[in-house]
Amino acid sequence: MSRWQDLTGGTSGADYAARFAAVARSGKDVHGEARFCAALVPAGARVLDAGCGTGRVMIRLAELGYDCVGVDLDASMLAVARRQAPGLPWFQGDLTAFDAGLLGIAADFDLVVAAGNIFPLLAPGTEAAVVERLSTALRPGGLLVAGFGLDEAHLPVPPGITLPEYDDCCAAAGLTLVDHFATWDATPYDGGGYAVSVHRRRTP
Repeated sequence: MSRWQDLTGGTSGADYAARFAAVARSGKDVHGEARFCAALVPAGARVLDAGCGTGRVMIRLAELGYDCVGVDLDASMLAVARRQAPGLPWFQGDLTAFDAGLLGIAADFDLVVAAGNIFPLLAPGTEAAVVERLSTALRPGGLLVAGFGLDEAHLPVPPGITLPEYDDCCAAAGLTLVDHFATWDATPYDGGGYAVSVHRRRTP
């Protein structure tokens, strides 16, 4: 069982969506992740939202003209996503076993995004397997983007994977580090408790 399932019981979709809706109503920007991704690949690019949750990031990218697919294990989160954007492709599945071919979709994504503390909330010990699965879904030269907390101030659970450990997982999966950032606004990383990492799948 993932740390996310332990934390929420898989029933938090409506509450999660309501929280972000309240933030949006307050006037705060809730589209930083989508804007970050849009700066990396052109409109029309294929994007996999890995751990898509209620679809906040993917729906915005679709609005910007991206060809998006979302996958998440939490049925309550996906129920919200499907209500909000029934025309988009949402799949329920475990990222540790993700296989685009089994879902009938091509494994040639230009970008895979894992926002929302996906990696620290996985089942401990599965991080390398998930990175490998997501790397396999990328075309050569495609990008894996992941943003997650590294300390208790930025996580709802005790810290799990460290940034060097994550980089090692990426290297083992055929990915090369492009850069680390401190925020989804592309602020340079300064060693703080949150990082947005960009890795590129190596070409043959």
